Amino acid sequence: MMQSFATIRWIYRCLGVSFLALTLSACSTVKYNTLEKFGIHKRDILVGNVEDARDSQEEAQEQFKDALERFGSVVEIAETDLKKAYNQLSDEFEDSTDAAEEVSERIEEVDEVAMDLFEEWREEIALYTDDNFKRDSQQKLSDTQRRYGELANAMRASEQSMKPVLATMQNNVLYLKHNLNAQAIGALQNTYNGLQTDVEILIDRMNQSIERSNRFIADMNAS
Repeated sequence: MMQSFATIRWIYRCLGVSFLALTLSACSTVKYNTLEKFGIHKRDILVGNVEDARDSQEEAQEQFKDALERFGSVVEIAETDLKKAYNQLSDEFEDSTDAAEEVSERIEEVDEVAMDLFEEWREEIALYTDDNFKRDSQQKLSDTQRRYGELANAMRASEQSMKPVLATMQNNVLYLKHNLNAQAIGALQNTYNGLQTDVEILIDRMNQSIERSNRFIADMNAS
């Protein structure tokens, strides 16, 4: 039975090494061999990474919602508060950018481990001498790859949907910076509705990705 990811994190703490450090440092072979000594295999890491990617998308959703709310309040701020408006919107843009980068990093971690897992699985299938076992394992590999492909597509769509939101926010932050006057605030009102639509699309795609992540985790835990 696959270990719970909570158990895996506890082992990391006992080792005195953070999960992220283990994921991002050293070569893959050394990393996987070290973890397997503690009963942690690639599928355990994959499920854990999918959970992290899902969580980072949920956090990014909240950040984009907060940024949109802040944006909506900014467009009605009086001219005397333009400097404050710029500072607030700039902070939200920076936080949103950080959240988007976190989502992208988590997705990359998921993809890296998934590819390593599938490669190992294919190599081990070739070692079978029993044709029935070999066919059954190949079918399970194909099913898992298909499910992962659906998850990967959903995560990438979620990732891509962040770009137009960030681009709109950046344009308006720069416009405020370069034009701290009443005219700039008036121009922001013209783009607010479009930004609101982009954020709604972003949240919808992230919800789809999160749902697929939950199904993938459940399937992996059940198999």
